Amino acid sequence: MRLSTVKIAGRTTWGVIEGETFRDAGAVMAGQYADLKAAVTAGFAGVADAAAKAEAWPLSDVEWLPVIPNPDKILCVGLNYEMHRKETGRAEVENPTIFARYSNSQTGHLQPIIRPKVSTDLDYEGELAVIIGKPGRYISRATALDHVAGYACYNDGSIRDFQRHTHQFTPGKNFPDTGAFGPWMMTPDELGPLDALRIQTRLNGEVVQDATFAQMIFDIARQIEYCSSFTRLEAGDVIASGTPGGVGAKRNPPLWMRPGDIVEVEIDRLGTLRNPITEEQG
Repeated sequence: MRLSTVKIAGRTTWGVIEGETFRDAGAVMAGQYADLKAAVTAGFAGVADAAAKAEAWPLSDVEWLPVIPNPDKILCVGLNYEMHRKETGRAEVENPTIFARYSNSQTGHLQPIIRPKVSTDLDYEGELAVIIGKPGRYISRATALDHVAGYACYNDGSIRDFQRHTHQFTPGKNFPDTGAFGPWMMTPDELGPLDALRIQTRLNGEVVQDATFAQMIFDIARQIEYCSSFTRLEAGDVIASGTPGGVGAKRNPPLWMRPGDIVEVEIDRLGTLRNPITEEQG
């Protein structure tokens, strides 16, 4: 299944994507699941049947929201492709580099990524998002993928000068409307094996990042194993699994996203996340 959170006529709901149609399962299951995170927590029980009965809307009528607007936490993996590690000049490490993003820093498909008025150093980071379906602590690598509810495209937009203020990444990763998440999540049974899938980031149609998931330093199972060693993973949590090389900050000259630009993150079989860049107002 493909599932997403949207607004229809100003009403927030969630449902199933079938071709170019949105099935409003959230309306059918309003008494059972408050939102998509609740459906994830329940393992999507009854969702397919509800979607078959639900009102159908053309995708052109929906306003896309972050796939999971309200995760308990968003854990981001840094420096997880060798080309990106090398372009940053960072040393090799034995464990994943982890930082956090807040849920209110996210935005949806086709919604603007906002360049804040305090910076011009807005960078792209195309990533695969992992949505946790089954909670757990001290999850083994062997069973880690059993805890995955689905995958989605993510753009971990970064305000680089704020990221460089200290050794901590947090400020540059949490400006409002900089983390794009969507358009939908796809369940693992539909997406299939990850390694051969390609991820591309395009800025105004030009490919700026291009890799396969086989090039990750720490694969998804290792990320889940490690993250669950220091925190309890909850259903609906998101792991942004790292970005390939080619980020704008490491180009000569740097390539920053500017108002009027269009940035896209495309993952084979999964879909394309597209966002315009706008300037913060006020």
